[in-house]
Amino acid sequence: MSHQRVVVVTYSGAQALDITGPVEVFDTANRLRAGLDGYRIEFVSADGPRVRTSAGLVMEAESLAAGEGPIDTLLVPGGWGLYETLADRELVDWIARAAGRSRRVVSVCGGAFLLAEAGVLDGRRATTHWAYCGELARRYPGVAVDRGPIFVWDGNIATSAGVSTGIDLALALVEADHGASFALEVARFLVLFLKRNGGQSQFSAVLDAQLADRPPIRAAQEWIQENLAAPLPVPEVARRANMSVRNFARVFRREVGVSPGQYIERLRIAQARHLLESTELTVGQVARRCGFASAETFLRSFGRLVELTPQEYRRRFQTVEPAGLVVAAGPAERSTSP
Repeated sequence: MSHQRVVVVTYSGAQALDITGPVEVFDTANRLRAGLDGYRIEFVSADGPRVRTSAGLVMEAESLAAGEGPIDTLLVPGGWGLYETLADRELVDWIARAAGRSRRVVSVCGGAFLLAEAGVLDGRRATTHWAYCGELARRYPGVAVDRGPIFVWDGNIATSAGVSTGIDLALALVEADHGASFALEVARFLVLFLKRNGGQSQFSAVLDAQLADRPPIRAAQEWIQENLAAPLPVPEVARRANMSVRNFARVFRREVGVSPGQYIERLRIAQARHLLESTELTVGQVARRCGFASAETFLRSFGRLVELTPQEYRRRFQTVEPAGLVVAAGPAERSTSP
């Protein structure tokens, strides 16, 4: 019986699900392929032999020296202890060397930062948790950060987005190793989708622009927020800032990071998401309240930025009971279902 060697890097403060999620996929694959080639899972750490994750789960790990030799899959997780770990040169240098003798290198969530610190992602496309994509790009300009997908393949390097997406990536690895039908069998046993619908933009904060330092630009941002239902042509917004259109657009982009038009669109989509989550307004009503000229324009904008239709987004994220679930009862006893 041959095995594919999976070496999992652990460290104090790593996120448990970043580790256990993919590992459970590999272990389930082993159990469903009993007697056939499988995965041999090893845990290594510079903090061993007992490593406490950020949630308090204690794991046993071998020393980094135990991870020497050829590796099939090197897996690097993220976690709340990541920033302290980035300064651990012993571990970072070991990851750099281990990546060179691995058939493929995988990160989950913030583990991309460790790969980048080790130089593994130089010149590569990569992703990480949506909340930290900007920081990854700023800190490691040699990495082409892709905010949209839940995982990204670039050659033999695969990086996944936030936390649970490590499970999605592990299923993709099983599919690459053993075919789609077996990966589907693993997914069904774990009660998972083999391929998740949509990217991580459905979970991310669409409005990631910052508030400006200059008072005229900040005042314009506040006025935009208060008047989202209005048309908001850029010349009118520039007039509110007492600036020419050309100068306003130039200064706004420098201060905020996006153009005025992009900022307005993102703010409108952020408001639309809130209304879809918390009200029963129709899509047309949401579009009008957020200042879109038509429902068609709203649908195109929402699909581009969120990668779902408004109806799909509402089904996933609505936090109020739809009217159709109200229990039919007498006036005195009418209530919503739990």
